[in-house]
Amino acid sequence: MKTALVTGSSRGIGAAIARRLERDGVNVLRHDSGQADLSTMEGVDKVLEGIGNLDILVNNAAASPAGPIETDTPEQFDHLMAVNVKAPYFLIQRARMNDGGRIVNISSVATRMANPTQTSFAMTKGALETMSRTLAHQLGPRGITVNVVAPGATKTESNSQVFTPELEAVITKSTAHQRLGREDDIADVVAFLASDDARWVTGQVLDASGGLFLGP
Repeated sequence: MKTALVTGSSRGIGAAIARRLERDGVNVLRHDSGQADLSTMEGVDKVLEGIGNLDILVNNAAASPAGPIETDTPEQFDHLMAVNVKAPYFLIQRARMNDGGRIVNISSVATRMANPTQTSFAMTKGALETMSRTLAHQLGPRGITVNVVAPGATKTESNSQVFTPELEAVITKSTAHQRLGREDDIADVVAFLASDDARWVTGQVLDASGGLFLGP
């Protein structure tokens, strides 16, 4: 049986990813911020404490956008960088990945959109994508794939209050499939990349947004 670690898996997309991998027969080790704070290296080490070799690592945990540059603070910026960039980097460094393993990092369509309210957040996700590409090259000889999934607007039980009827209408009109994403939409893409079927896919960013902002 394969073993996976999914960070930020107590709710939302992370929980859906954990459930989907379990349905595929994977032994899933779940993490939530209450167990270990990924804004600190102590938290990173705590996540891996007592864990043996891994076949799958899904870096899903992330800090939320901190707002436009006018209201952002050094403390908020540092927190974003710590959780969204530093933690995944050192989890990959310190995890004992088996040869032929799968690393899937969760990014965002914010990296291809000019959204002033998410500048620093988009910066962290851009760093994650660059890291994934370079590590795919480095870890390739061991048969380890490193890929990224970039969700769009995805409605979950934990964030449903964000999607007001007005916002949902705007996003729906801007999406090729004319609806918001659901957590299972993202989990299924991650499960593919974590499977043997994706053995020849590495260093890629898969946009899982239902075609958000494809038009003019």
